[in-house]
Amino acid sequence: MSANYAILGFLADGPNYGYELKKQYDSYFGKDKPILAGQIYSTLSRLKRDEKVIEVVSQAESGGPERIQYAITDKGKKDLQVWLDTAEAPSPTLQTTMYIKTVLALIKDGNAAPYLDNQRRAHIQRMRQLTNQRREVSLPDKLLIDHALFHLEADLRWIELTSSRLSKLKEELMVVEPKKIDSKVKGGKND
Repeated sequence: MSANYAILGFLADGPNYGYELKKQYDSYFGKDKPILAGQIYSTLSRLKRDEKVIEVVSQAESGGPERIQYAITDKGKKDLQVWLDTAEAPSPTLQTTMYIKTVLALIKDGNAAPYLDNQRRAHIQRMRQLTNQRREVSLPDKLLIDHALFHLEADLRWIELTSSRLSKLKEELMVVEPKKIDSKVKGGKND
């Protein structure tokens, strides 16, 4: 996943500064590998070029130089929503993206259950396709399909487990960013 959607997801909650976006990204997703500040600013630059964010100049409270905040545009909101609503193509390296989408859905809407339900349906559909293919292929191809099916099963177990832990995840995310999630957690219906 590129940083584009993480930044759009954070900005969907309100305008923010580049450095604050870096801190947010690192607190949610960069525990093992923090994102470089340059990557944040180059991503913001591309998002601005694509008219998904705009710059908002603000006067520093301390009377210092003007600072630039970034705000999401309607085009950026639409792009973020399409991305959140689109199930990822099931693959062995999907877990990180599924986790990121789950967290961003909680930040944005206070509820990740619709995203997880959509992802579950996509996985089940892919499993059906592979199971049908498996009936008419050679043994080497069956083994490859079995490998893919086992990964899909593991993803489905993760989806089920995560779905059952959404309330706890919301609580723990509030510790990271309470003002951003607090009102959405209280309004969330699916735990």
